Amino acid sequence: QVLLAESGGGLVQAGDSLTLSCATSGRSGSYLAMAWFRQTPGKERELVATISWSGDGSFYADDVKGRFTISNDHAKNTLSLQMNGLKPEDTGVYYCAAVSTPYSHIYYYLVEEFEYWGQGTQVTVSS
Repeated sequence: QVLLAESGGGLVQAGDSLTLSCATSGRSGSYLAMAWFRQTPGKERELVATISWSGDGSFYADDVKGRFTISNDHAKNTLSLQMNGLKPEDTGVYYCAAVSTPYSHIYYYLVEEFEYWGQGTQVTVSS
């Protein structure tokens, strides 16, 4: 069983930066590929960024590319999302997600592929 706990959300102004963290605990018995998703009221959960266990593979949604950076630190069992140049449309609840995989270099991007989810952290960007 893998447990995920997000932190770092808050209320910021447009143009500000924010770093989200996701602490991972428990054991999966294999590699964990991880991702950040975002959800706003009335909309489906959407991918923000995803990364392979090895860290050498990642993918970003078009609207965050160049502004957000996803990274994992296995020594600290932490997944991070550095968000720069925040915009009001970045507002939402951000969820950390993980999936057990035998492949260290593969990342995943579909909601249904992920087995484990955090409780979410709210990010609000005011204009």
